[in-house]
Amino acid sequence: MTRSERDLVTALRDELAAIDPSRACDRVAEVDGLGPAPTGREASVTRLAHRLGRSGKGSAGAPFAWATSAEHCHAAWLRGRFLARGSLSLAGGRTHLEFVVEPSAAPELAARLTEFGLPVSWRLRRGRGVVTSKNGEAVGTFLRRIGASGALLEVEARQVSRALRGELNRVLNAESANLQRAVSAAGRQLDAIATLEEDGRLQKQSYVVRLVADARRETPEASLAELAERLEIHRSAVQRALERLERLATLDAEPMAPAAAALA
Repeated sequence: MTRSERDLVTALRDELAAIDPSRACDRVAEVDGLGPAPTGREASVTRLAHRLGRSGKGSAGAPFAWATSAEHCHAAWLRGRFLARGSLSLAGGRTHLEFVVEPSAAPELAARLTEFGLPVSWRLRRGRGVVTSKNGEAVGTFLRRIGASGALLEVEARQVSRALRGELNRVLNAESANLQRAVSAAGRQLDAIATLEEDGRLQKQSYVVRLVADARRETPEASLAELAERLEIHRSAVQRALERLERLATLDAEPMAPAAAALA
């Protein structure tokens, strides 16, 4: 992940950590989501823990219970759990959201995230429970629901920009390949026309074949459609005439007799 991407993820986490829940039940939920000790996290998360009164002042009242809590409490709990145990990677335009928790907590966290609308998978890794989602759209919706907005817009803008650049490169590469094929085909056709003219066989071809040959020599860069429009004939007739010229040029010079009338 580039420094720019890391800075963007940090800004997103700082934005979430700056949220100050107005409902007492949300504060209780977020404290519970943060858990006993968010370790190795940003200063903004440390300030959040103190602001919510993790010493006990902010968690007075009934303890948090997911099953009987409202959806906004679920969002607050998951925000705390993401800040305390979650990480986000945007490397290479791919979104990777991961929570590292105690092994026994992984199934329950996966179930809660799924219930909240974020499909995840979980596994054990080096003695820890790892809950993961790589669905970029679903992760974006999840982060928005737990309170991210400004930084997430920038994330999405960059992802759209990257996708557009990728599509543009694909189109340009395809166009370049098509152009290369067209140039190669025109070169073969011009060589064939020169060969047939030199041994006299070109004049024995039908009117349409000779007409197409003249048009190709005059406009080597023209596409089949452009040649067809110029000559006011079907594109398929132009293609058949050029294919015939290439085919004839590969044969030994000899009278072509009735075959020349095939495209008349």
